[in-house]
Amino acid sequence: MAFSSNSASGAPMADINVTPLVDVMLVLLIIFMVTAPILSYPIDIDLPQRVLNPPPETKVPPEPIRLRIDQAGQVFWNDSPVPMSALRNMMDAEVQRDPTNQPTLEIDTNDDAYYGVLAKVLATARNAQMQKIGFVKKQ
Repeated sequence: MAFSSNSASGAPMADINVTPLVDVMLVLLIIFMVTAPILSYPIDIDLPQRVLNPPPETKVPPEPIRLRIDQAGQVFWNDSPVPMSALRNMMDAEVQRDPTNQPTLEIDTNDDAYYGVLAKVLATARNAQMQKIGFVKKQ
């Protein structure tokens, strides 16, 4: 009797009966405990295996290529100005030197340079099959 009064004043009882609430919560807890293992998914992990033979010695990476684009759109290959038409041949020569151990192309652009020049340089590098391309940001 939620509204029965224990006092002589006749005021209704303000306490809530929590027994049904606890029963519902316990049932929900049991349901979640039973369904939780079903929701777990196995994760395949490919761990490295122990090797008795040491790996072959790695090649020393070649010196990176510093490619700079200034505000006027001029391209500099290791601080030497290069026309855009000769850039593809230079990149092809670097890739053909050792295709498995390519140098890193480090691109540094001026903040005011046109994006179109950078897009052409990136397209040329992709067409020359250059695999290691990085961007340099000077602080």
